[in-house]
Amino acid sequence: MAREAAPVLLLVLARLVSSTWHEGSGYYLESHTNEVYAEEPPPEPALDYRRVPQWCATLNIHRGEATCYSPRGSSYRSSLGTRCELSCTRGYRLVGPSAVRCLPNRHWSGMAYCRQIRCHVLPAVLRGSYVCSAGVQMDSRCDYTCLPGYQLEGDRSRICMEDGRWSGSEPICVDLEPPKIRCPDSRERIAEPGKLTATVYWDPPRVRDSADGVIKRVLLRGPEPGSEFPEGEHVIRYTAHDQAYNRASCKFSIRVHVRRCPVLKPPQNGYISCTSDGNNYGATCEYLCDGGFEHQGTSLRVCQSSQQWTGSQPLCAPMQINTDVNSAASLLDQFHEKRRLLVISAPDPSNRYYKMQISMLQQAACGLDLRHVSTVELVGQPPHEVGRIREHRLSLGIIEELRRFLHLTRSHFNAVLLDKAGTDRERYISPVSPDELFVFIDTYLLSEREAARRAQSGDPCE
Repeated sequence: MAREAAPVLLLVLARLVSSTWHEGSGYYLESHTNEVYAEEPPPEPALDYRRVPQWCATLNIHRGEATCYSPRGSSYRSSLGTRCELSCTRGYRLVGPSAVRCLPNRHWSGMAYCRQIRCHVLPAVLRGSYVCSAGVQMDSRCDYTCLPGYQLEGDRSRICMEDGRWSGSEPICVDLEPPKIRCPDSRERIAEPGKLTATVYWDPPRVRDSADGVIKRVLLRGPEPGSEFPEGEHVIRYTAHDQAYNRASCKFSIRVHVRRCPVLKPPQNGYISCTSDGNNYGATCEYLCDGGFEHQGTSLRVCQSSQQWTGSQPLCAPMQINTDVNSAASLLDQFHEKRRLLVISAPDPSNRYYKMQISMLQQAACGLDLRHVSTVELVGQPPHEVGRIREHRLSLGIIEELRRFLHLTRSHFNAVLLDKAGTDRERYISPVSPDELFVFIDTYLLSEREAARRAQSGDPCE
């Protein structure tokens, strides 16, 4: 049966291709517009799709490259079955499959694009900062610096690597620098008059911290300002600590000078009693004579700022006893504050107690003189009564006044001890031994000055 030819209406999809870049996709893709139109059936058999050189859309990757291998040769870069390996230029990372294949549906087996490699934003550095060459892009280098007074510990630079991570580790800024401290200048002072010390004041040290400016504490080693400093050199130290426990120290010295006069020598048969240190500026020295001696000349001398003594050296001359006086009071006044008196009364020179007493006192003459004791003898009966102080004879009138004043009887042996003020301190009705007498004097009658001199010089009679 004959087949009648009949017109056939074929719907042919014609592709109008335009190349369009899709932002973020990584591809340049061809867009398609479909239109319907009438076409006469081809006179030849249908097209062999395997021989079409461009089956899939041309593959282009922004910031990347596609290396394709077609089974029909290098001229068929997007023919059916073509396999393309995808890669990105340096600084970009491939997102999607690393290889695609052209499929029979005229599409590639997958989609991929190149994304810029970026590292995370670096955190801020406490007490420091950083500067990056290219922000957070790959190969960007960030250099760290610290604020003045701080030092960097750790990596000084970090680089954004291909894997999107920063090299190294985050550094820190630490305060390793000690504070700055400056002490006052050293100084010299002259001791005050009559003293061996000088009062010295100074301002506190100047302290500054180069980091955060905070000083935690300042310690002083030595006396406080306004203290009294003795003669010589003294070192004052300050130590400052900042908040990071760094410390710094400084020191200065204080030198105290004492102006001194030449050392005075004690007079013969006497001694010197001085205030303060004895020969420093403002010291006063008093010349004192031993019992039985009296000074001649100035008794006080003062050390001046010129380092010279006022006055001149006095002498200690033997005490002059004047028995040619009108009353017993005038006689006793000569011994006031100079000598103690042991007044001995006996009925006659042959009295046994008298002779025993005089014999013991003669043997203890050194001890008596050491204690400033003079002996007064009243012996006998009027009109042959005798009174004497050593070789000095007393008149009968003075003898009588002394007996009445001291209540001394002539009928038997008796004695009375007077202190340097002329006061009756002890009485004896029998001979007193030197040891007993000396113990009483040393215990009750010595002044502080005498006791100090005795302690200093010892007992020369031993």
